[in-house]
This record gives sequence, C-alpha cells and structure tokens, in this order.
Amino acid sequence: MHSMEFDDPQSGLERAVQTLEEEIVLGFLHPRERLVEDELLARFNLKRHVVRQVLVELERMGLVERKRNVGALVRAYTIKEVEDLYAVRELLECQCVQLIRFPVPEEKMQALEATQREHDAQVTAGNLRLVFRANMSFHRQLFALSDNPVLVAAIQDHAQRAHSIRSSSLVLPEQLERARREHWQIIEALKAGDSHCLVELCRAHLAPSRDAYVEAYHRRAGLVTQTEPKHLSA
Repeated sequence: MHSMEFDDPQSGLERAVQTLEEEIVLGFLHPRERLVEDELLARFNLKRHVVRQVLVELERMGLVERKRNVGALVRAYTIKEVEDLYAVRELLECQCVQLIRFPVPEEKMQALEATQREHDAQVTAGNLRLVFRANMSFHRQLFALSDNPVLVAAIQDHAQRAHSIRSSSLVLPEQLERARREHWQIIEALKAGDSHCLVELCRAHLAPSRDAYVEAYHRRAGLVTQTEPKHLSA
C-alpha cells in the first residue's frame, strides 16, 4: 500500500484511524491480524507517538486489542461475544426507534432520503468505502430522529465494536443490495408512522451480519479441524 504524508499530526491521526477503520469493516484487515507499528510508520508517514495514539483510538473504538508481547491485533470475537454484543445492539436500536415521534419533519425525511440515494449510488458503483460511510450516515440520521443524543452515542459505540463482525457480510453484493432495500423499507415505515413495523425492520436489519460472522466462524473452525495433522501413537 502507498504511504501517505500529512503536515498536521492531528489530521494524520484522524486519517489513519479512518482508513484502518474502513479496512477492518471491509475485511481487508482480518480478525487477529497484527498491526505493526513500523509498517504503520512507513505507510502513513507519522511519528511513532502518533501511530501509538492511532492504536489507542482504535482500541477505544473496540476495533483493536493490544496484547502483551504480541502488540496490536484486529479484534476477534467468540460466538458468545458476538451474540451478546448484538443482543445489546438490538435493545438499543429498537428502543431508539420507538422514541421517534410522528410525523417526522419533512426536512428530516428529505435529508434521510438524500443520504439513501447516495448509498444507492455507491452500491451501484461498487465503491465499498463510500458505501460504508453512506451507510453510517443513514443510521446516524435515523437514530437522531429519537432526539436522544445519549442513546444515539451508545448505539454508535456498539456499532463501531461490531465493525470486524460486519466485514463478513458488508462486501457481498447480495448483502449490500438487501441492506439497500431495507433502508428504503425503513423510510417507508417512517413516512407511514408505523412504529411497530419500524422496530421489526431494525431488528431484522441487524441479523444478517451477526449470522454471517457466526457461520464464517464455524466454517473456519471446521477447516482447522479437518487440516490438523493426525499424530500416530508411538
């Protein structure tokens, strides 16, 4: 990958964090993959203390874990951790959309639809980084309709922690198309003022990324079992 040069350490830190966040959520960086300080120094042309700040921020976001004598690794989850995280995400997000008051102001509906049209365009273009950013923007605007910024912040925090889990589904064309369609269904439920439908759509919207990660986890575990060398008894 090409190195990047930044004059302002703060902008360099933010850009490095954003780039690595995208690469984790898109599966370019895999769970348990090491993030080596020297490689990040060369790639982003940052000072060592700034690179360490990048890793601290990624750890705070739940994307990276740092282990003694190993260094920084892309966060990997057990099946139970995935199920627990998604149970909390479902509670937060479903509660959030139940707080939305109808009718939603027209200017906010128009802004949400404009964001979704941008998401549509990036899905069609196959620009996964911009798909990811438009998707995040759509959900921020949706949950902001609850007028509860504390709850929205909690949702965002838990969504960030799920980034490496979502990589199993975010890059698949059929999953991108499914998510795009579901966004429009959410918009229609908002227009109709149908709170029950909105809750059920949000609950269903979470399931595919969780299920894809669990399936991939079992697939990897099965592959390891099949390829383990068989030791002959003495």
